Amino acid sequence: MPETSGTFDVSFSPADGDDARWGRRDITKTWHGGVEGAGAGVMLAAGDPAAGSAGYVAIESVDGAVDGRRGTFALQQMGTMHAGGSRIEYVVVPGSGTGELAGVGGVMRLTVEADGTHRYELSYTLG
Repeated sequence: MPETSGTFDVSFSPADGDDARWGRRDITKTWHGGVEGAGAGVMLAAGDPAAGSAGYVAIESVDGAVDGRRGTFALQQMGTMHAGGSRIEYVVVPGSGTGELAGVGGVMRLTVEADGTHRYELSYTLG
């Protein structure tokens, strides 16, 4: 299974009616490295992140390239944090690839460094 890696820049915009414990955020990303392009999505979150306990789900579309292959695909995310630990699942949505990325599938691993840099490793297949 091919792997590629890099970083992304991310920003969040709260939706109307958002509050501290329940919220919807619009996501925008710029992908760098093996994935190059722009991402946009929606996140739903709940909990008390200030106290270290929260969860979220998100769907994001990516328009760009994976290792030079152009097209679009979607990512599905789920994350939780509690008692100082966190768990994140990040998968390519089956059937979401277009162009040279038609049939793409895979999983992504994410790390966030102390300085806020978001790093990813994408293991993928093209079908």
